[in-house]
Amino acid sequence: MFGGRKRRQQLDEALRENQHLRDELRRLGGLGPLGLRNEIDALTRRHQTDRARFQQEISAMNAEVARLNGRLTALRAEVVETDDARLMQEVGVYQYRHVLSDAEAYKDRLALVKDTVKNMTRSKSAVDGSQDFHYNNSLAQGRKFVGELSKLMLRAYNAEAENCVRVLKAGNLASAVKRLETAVRTIEKLGAMAAIRINPAYHATRIRELELTADYLARKQQEKEAERERRAALREEQRALQEYRREQERLLKEQGHYRNAAAALRAKGDEEGAADLERKLAEIAAALGGIEEREANIRAGYVYVISNIGSFGPDVVKIGMTRRLEPMDRVRELGDASVPFRFDVHALFFSPDAVTIERQLHAALESRRLNRVNRRREYFRCTPTEVKTLLHDLAGSLLDYRDDPEAVEYRQSLGAATATAV
Repeated sequence: MFGGRKRRQQLDEALRENQHLRDELRRLGGLGPLGLRNEIDALTRRHQTDRARFQQEISAMNAEVARLNGRLTALRAEVVETDDARLMQEVGVYQYRHVLSDAEAYKDRLALVKDTVKNMTRSKSAVDGSQDFHYNNSLAQGRKFVGELSKLMLRAYNAEAENCVRVLKAGNLASAVKRLETAVRTIEKLGAMAAIRINPAYHATRIRELELTADYLARKQQEKEAERERRAALREEQRALQEYRREQERLLKEQGHYRNAAAALRAKGDEEGAADLERKLAEIAAALGGIEEREANIRAGYVYVISNIGSFGPDVVKIGMTRRLEPMDRVRELGDASVPFRFDVHALFFSPDAVTIERQLHAALESRRLNRVNRRREYFRCTPTEVKTLLHDLAGSLLDYRDDPEAVEYRQSLGAATATAV
């Protein structure tokens, strides 16, 4: 029933449209050729008028868009970035503006800059202002007005500068400088009537103060990191020495047992058994000598090259050294619960100067270091095969080296995930 009603409505609309078209044809036919031509000309003129009006509106809108874009660009220039987390991510490795030896040298230079700021403030050369400004038709009152307004402007500028110094971090120097530049432009705009502005030399001094402060903070952080590295190295040395001494005590105790046993066998006339124990005693003596040598030479240790493709992806290796008697203990520590998969060992070899070999490897791969801020993170973006080539050049022949990681847990996990998906 509803379908029939809808078709009837459609038919009625079609009939009405047909009647409208017929009426229009009769109207146009009644005009005659001249009337029809006039009608066409009128329609053409209306179309051209509408087109011209639309083009004018489009041109006006384009001009408004251009004006708004210009305003947006100007406003963006005035905006000061305050998202420190994003700024620190963007800054990458910190670039020093003034290269000095240590944090104390920066403190001394900062003290000189602060003295310059104080001297320029006392001598009233920090702000420039008109000397010909009249107030109430009085030059004296005009100069007094300019002087008081200059003090107010300088106080506002210094407050912004001190705030920039107080919240400064090594990575947001550009943001702090931009804030100070904005303050200079604002003061110059507000003081335009009396030609008041911050002296460019004074502003440059305060910018230098910001740069030195940022350099000081960065150098101080570097020195803290270096101190942490030294303490970590000392802890590793102490741990190694304790391990050496425990092993030494164990071998000395074992040596005493074997000596007593060998003496007992000789007392019984068992020279063959005593000879076997003497050979064991010679092995223990050699082991004790090796421990004493390593204890005397703390630079000795094991250099390791390991990877973890399940945690860090392919072509990322960690290169380090350990003084442990059992170096795999260190590798197992690195593969604890903090990473999802255990590390694969590509190389693990002893060197009497493992410290130097590790340092040379790190220097050769410096451009590929992943973390360029915390240098204790010894991860590099390169293949194990590339490291093997470097090791051959630095350490000579290698007893064993694995180019491809086994990544057993990772591959088994991938297989289990595929099976679950299917």
